[in-house]
Amino acid sequence: MTRLDELNKQRQKEAARIKKSLSSMQEKISSGVKEGEEVVAFVSLDQCIGCDQCILVCDDQAIELYDVPLSTPALDIEINKKAKILRDACTGCILCVNACPTNAITMIDR
Repeated sequence: MTRLDELNKQRQKEAARIKKSLSSMQEKISSGVKEGEEVVAFVSLDQCIGCDQCILVCDDQAIELYDVPLSTPALDIEINKKAKILRDACTGCILCVNACPTNAITMIDR
């Protein structure tokens, strides 16, 4: 069984890999996406799957996951998480936009 410290090391390693990949592709991916301090990230809850990829790449600690009730009783899932942007901490760097596998994060004017 994997111990907690091993899981944390794996997570940090994966976060570093994601950041490296995103930084090399950021200019290509982000063309046309607003960025900077005049904008803030916004999460579309219908598209967010709570995967935590945005949290891994956010250097500003501007994103947190929180529990929400599941929208359908047909599935038996104990924990359903969604991402939440902390507007004051968000710097508009768009790393989360690039990391989101479901395109649930967009940038909007403050």
